Amino acid sequence: MSLSTSLANALSGLTAVSRRAEVVSSNVSNALTEGYARRELLLSAQSLGGNGAGVRIDGVTRVVDRVLLADRRLADADAVNAALRTDFLSRIEGLIGAPGDAGSLADRIASLEATLIQAASRPDSQARLQEVVDAARGLAGHLNTLTDAVQQARMDADDSIANQVETLNLTLEQIDRLNTEILAQRSSGRDATALMDERQRLIDRVAGIVPVREVARDHDQIALFTTGGAILLEGNPAKIGFSPVGVVTADMTLASGALSGLTINGMPVPSTDGGVLGGGTLGAALAVRDELAPSVQSQLDALTRDLIERFESPSVDASLAPGQPGLFTDAGAALDPTLEVGLAGRMRLNALTDPAQGGALWRLRAGLGAAGPGDVGDAALLTALSHALSASRVPSSGAFIGAGRSASGLAADVLSGVASARQQAESRQSFSVARQGALTELHLGDGVDTDAEMQALLLVEQAYSANARVIQAIDDLIQQLIGL
Repeated sequence: MSLSTSLANALSGLTAVSRRAEVVSSNVSNALTEGYARRELLLSAQSLGGNGAGVRIDGVTRVVDRVLLADRRLADADAVNAALRTDFLSRIEGLIGAPGDAGSLADRIASLEATLIQAASRPDSQARLQEVVDAARGLAGHLNTLTDAVQQARMDADDSIANQVETLNLTLEQIDRLNTEILAQRSSGRDATALMDERQRLIDRVAGIVPVREVARDHDQIALFTTGGAILLEGNPAKIGFSPVGVVTADMTLASGALSGLTINGMPVPSTDGGVLGGGTLGAALAVRDELAPSVQSQLDALTRDLIERFESPSVDASLAPGQPGLFTDAGAALDPTLEVGLAGRMRLNALTDPAQGGALWRLRAGLGAAGPGDVGDAALLTALSHALSASRVPSSGAFIGAGRSASGLAADVLSGVASARQQAESRQSFSVARQGALTELHLGDGVDTDAEMQALLLVEQAYSANARVIQAIDDLIQQLIGL
């Protein structure tokens, strides 16, 4: 081997170890950078005329376990989906309140029953009649508040869907631009790994909104597909469409067209958590708006209908005229079974019994349709109202088993249904979070190990020193030849 060949070999070695030192330095400095993938320098033997001609730098590659990364992204999406479902159900459960808690739904029904019993023992007492009115107004107000909370959750979900769709479209466009830039960098022979890191971070953002699968294409390009089968990026990014509404009321549904669904490139797609764009935060928002909240509202409406029906029967208050509402009304009117949706938000205390609305307390004793106060010692109606509240009857609507129950029992069933759904959501969330944690730990295990990088740096130093000594030896030989 000639001196010039040896010198060229040593110089190529110095270049390679210098580049490797840069790679190691980048790994160590970005050990805690989110989305950063460990780099490795690719080297191969270089030959010239069948003889060794040093080392060639083939490029820098990112070390990524794509299968593990894909599984971790799916786990992330499932975890945030379950968390949003649990948060909604926990919030509603807290607003309904547990039996025995002051101000809970069960407590307000029990309070109304207790005040009716107390008033029946002293029907002439204005104070006790006023307590009945206050308890009834409090019960109606609590159901109104629950409805407001449920519909506010739907409005928040609708706004969230709009924001997530906007973020999704913007992020897909950014990923598409990075694809183009990475291709340009590769074509010109430059390092594009930093752009790939940024693309990975953006894909992680998309994966939280909609679970996706990343598919590698030629020349370091990628395509994105949802787990439901929708194409988000294949050459060009998809355009997700959604039209938010300003106000959501109980009667507004996706099926009626009052609420917007999702579209992909102008084509409608199933807009449910189990649809092509479901599974992440977007699917959870759709579930809250169109499934979970309407289900809770339906149960509240069924309970409200049962309460209204208990008091508007002529067998309870014989003074009621046909079509006249009882103690509770639908926004002042009698119950219309065909207009049950949102009834819990419209439930009102009959103004005839409320002095604050121009009514009279004596109507609780004499009857809502009575012409005068009657006998101040007559407790028959108050007793009948109390019995109506505690009587066992089969609900006219709602997803309840067909068995008779008191008003308190029906309220307990509503709470039980929400609590059961919340427990199921929590169970799913616990599993999802545990799976997410395990996959995240495995994914991080493929990241930068600073101890290993320091060891690699020692090898780089030794290789550099060896190549430098070869160059020094060649220089000494040349100097000796020149001096001959």
